[in-house]
Amino acid sequence: MTVDHQAQVDELVAGYRRSREQLASVQQALAAVRAAASSEDGLVTATVGPGGVLAGLTIDERAYRTYRPDELAALIVRTTAVAARLAARSAEDLVAPLLPSGADPAALLHGSADLTPAELAPPAVAAEESFENQTWMRRGGVEDQSWPRPGDLGDQTWLQRGGTAR
Repeated sequence: MTVDHQAQVDELVAGYRRSREQLASVQQALAAVRAAASSEDGLVTATVGPGGVLAGLTIDERAYRTYRPDELAALIVRTTAVAARLAARSAEDLVAPLLPSGADPAALLHGSADLTPAELAPPAVAAEESFENQTWMRRGGVEDQSWPRPGDLGDQTWLQRGGTAR
C-alpha cells in the first residue's frame, strides 16, 4: 500500500507560510510600537519607540524656569521610563496571542523566554593570571632549568649581536 505524502507536505508548507506571514506582521507591528508619557505638570513629554528607545522629547519652555537643571534631567528620565513601560506593555500585547498558554511575553521580548536563572547567568570568568611579579628567566630567584641556555642547541646561539642567530 503506497501513501501519498504530497498532501502532507503541501499542508506543512502552507502552515509554514502562514506562520511566516504572521511573524512578519508581528515584526512590523513591533517595529512600529510607540508610546508617550507626560510629566504630571505636563511640562515634559517623552515618546519612545521599540525597545524603549527615546524617539522624541518635548520640553515646555516653562520647565526651564520651574526646574533646576538636575531636577529637569531627573524629570526627563522618569517620564521616559514611564513611556518605555507603556511601550513594553504594547509590545507584550502584540506577541501574547502568538505564545503558548502560560508563556510570558515580557520574558520572550527580553530574550529570556523560558530559561532558568542558572541558564541566564553569564558564564563564570576565570580569574586573570597576574604576571606582575613574574620573572621569565628565573623562578624564585633560581635559574629556570627549563629555558635553553647558550650552547644547548649545538651551533645555534640564542643571543647574538644585532639580535640574529647564526
